[in-house]
Amino acid sequence: METPPAYYLHKRVLRLFMLLFLSSFTANINLSMKTDSDIASPFNMWSLDGHFEFKDTQHASRDFGNHFRFPPHAILRPESVSDIVMTLKSVYEMGPSSNLTVAARGHGHSLQGQAQAPGGIVVEMESLRDQEMQVHVGESPYIDVSSGELWINVLHESLKHGLAPKSWTDYLYLTVGGTLSNAGVSGQTFRHGPQINNVRNLEIVTGRGELFNCSSEENPDLFYGALGGLGQFGIITRARIDLEKAPKMVKWIRVLYSDFSTFTEDQEMLISAEETFDYIEGFVIINRTGLLNNWRSSFDPEDPLQARSEGTLVTTEIHIFYVVSIRSLICGVLRQSTRL
Repeated sequence: METPPAYYLHKRVLRLFMLLFLSSFTANINLSMKTDSDIASPFNMWSLDGHFEFKDTQHASRDFGNHFRFPPHAILRPESVSDIVMTLKSVYEMGPSSNLTVAARGHGHSLQGQAQAPGGIVVEMESLRDQEMQVHVGESPYIDVSSGELWINVLHESLKHGLAPKSWTDYLYLTVGGTLSNAGVSGQTFRHGPQINNVRNLEIVTGRGELFNCSSEENPDLFYGALGGLGQFGIITRARIDLEKAPKMVKWIRVLYSDFSTFTEDQEMLISAEETFDYIEGFVIINRTGLLNNWRSSFDPEDPLQARSEGTLVTTEIHIFYVVSIRSLICGVLRQSTRL
């Protein structure tokens, strides 16, 4: 009696399935048995001034938005721009089969995981302090600064020369490269534009590991692509920021509104007027007792019903900058009164 052909077909399919299953099982065992030194071996071959971290990487899997958590394969703590050049160039030469991605991380204030690299390499930009900040005074002052520097440090260094950046973010504990990769919006944007409008030139490492200096005249496509480009055109490593004379005194005013339409009308009027304030900002706050004595009042993310139960207000925050001291201001008024 002959064996049916279907019998041999089923037998072959079963053997093929078992072979694939055992191959996959063996591959998984081999991957799980890899040690830290096996995982780190390709990276340790690169000559760097800084170093890689492979164990303590969990903090790089989170950001301010707290929506996504993707742990990286490794964290690079660069001590020079050449470290970033070497890393990006090596990853590019490994090709797409490596499945490695690279993301620059500043102070971790991205909202949608832009500074995360699932299974890839996160570059901790705050480690990049290879050159000191350099302030250049004159008719058109500026400061050269590493992209890993915090804006609060840029302010302190500029104030030593009586200067300050033209455009700010509302929170200064952010890196220069981080805000320039987004926009850098604050209450001065209506007057000077966002921070990306107040940059003279950049130093950028592209995805191929190539280092470029760029400005509106030199490599302009890369310059404008990187500014506000969310890191998709390269990693900003250094920037030249416009400065202006720092105010000696600031008058701070806060106006509260219960009607949103009135609030928006006043905002539009203030930012469009020829003679107006130096800083104009608006935001939503909780309407609670003692609010007038508090500088800020924010929402509690763990209590979503808080705003509904206590109610909300909108506020306009406005500043007037004085480039002379109070003493000079009073002396000027007295002299004018004497003449009268």
